[in-house]
Amino acid sequence: MDAVTQLPTVGMIGAGQLARMTHQAAIALGQSLKVLAGDPAESAAVVTPATTLGDYRSVEDLRGFAKGCTVVTFDHEHVPQEALKALVAEGIDVQPRPEALLYAQDKQAMRTRLAGLGMPQPRWAPVDSISDVEAFGLPCVLKAATGGYDGKGVWMIDTPADAQAVLASGIRLIAEERMALQRELAVQIARSPRGETAVYPVVETVQTDGICTEVIAPAPHLDPATAAEAKRIAETVATELGVCGMLAVELFQTSHGLFVNELAMRAHNSGHWTIEGARTSQFEQHLRAVLDYPLGSPETAAPYTVMANVLGGKPGGRRLDERLQHLLAEDPAAHVHLYGKAVRPGRKIGHVTVCGDDPETLRRRALRAAEWLQEGE
Repeated sequence: MDAVTQLPTVGMIGAGQLARMTHQAAIALGQSLKVLAGDPAESAAVVTPATTLGDYRSVEDLRGFAKGCTVVTFDHEHVPQEALKALVAEGIDVQPRPEALLYAQDKQAMRTRLAGLGMPQPRWAPVDSISDVEAFGLPCVLKAATGGYDGKGVWMIDTPADAQAVLASGIRLIAEERMALQRELAVQIARSPRGETAVYPVVETVQTDGICTEVIAPAPHLDPATAAEAKRIAETVATELGVCGMLAVELFQTSHGLFVNELAMRAHNSGHWTIEGARTSQFEQHLRAVLDYPLGSPETAAPYTVMANVLGGKPGGRRLDERLQHLLAEDPAAHVHLYGKAVRPGRKIGHVTVCGDDPETLRRRALRAAEWLQEGE
């Protein structure tokens, strides 16, 4: 057996941009990344030779995909629990384990578990009727207990009529208090099966219409005590839930302290900056973690790094490639990552990262670059 065939194969369920960027990290480590795609045109499927077409909800498809994989992991959290448990029962190494992933899949389960751990979080309650919502109090936020992402499955509720329209959908919901935010933060931590952890600097995230549009790393003007508390929360959650791989903890910063918003057990948009801005990218770190390799350094590679997402615009105007050429000529130090995705208004089609000394200057550069790349006028 030659040296190459002795290296591990990581199976990633899902073939979006997270899988695409993980594939790039796997190449440098000499590993093979195998992806399960629902469509051959998906972001990772068009660049990853080891692509299997199948349905992530089908146990049969998952079983076939997992053959030959050293470990199976995810680029999204939508795989049904019963399917994952069936794989584990057959001896397949799934990381993170289904019992941990549950808390990234189900917001009601997450809130209940975090309460048991004494983690700070918004006041919340499960609701299934207008009387439940009114008893909870308005205004509030309604969230789909499962399936939400990028602002989908989240509703700002001001009146009973607003709530009634959401309740009519019949989906399982929780209500959360609408908090007065100073800003939103995120902290990423990697954890391996042996319990080794690596915590990245706390970052500031900027949301537009529920979609993360900017990340500033590290979060500017964050006092050391607050940064330490954010990292403590991440360490506790990762350890107590038994997470393996990357964990992103989204936080609200308020005048009363930090509160946990949501969890993601995979590479996350708030960590794309790590490709250029950290000693070890979140994608390489996730691979190291699920394979139980020694973890890489999460230290920053520049004083500040700013990432801006490129969102699809309206059709028309100059071609994306033409815009890219102009951008690279004007700002050669900008790092552009395009995902090879079909363009739809508001869809994430790439991101731009810039590194330097002054976060405000970097923000202007990153936002200008992202806006320039956005297709359409």
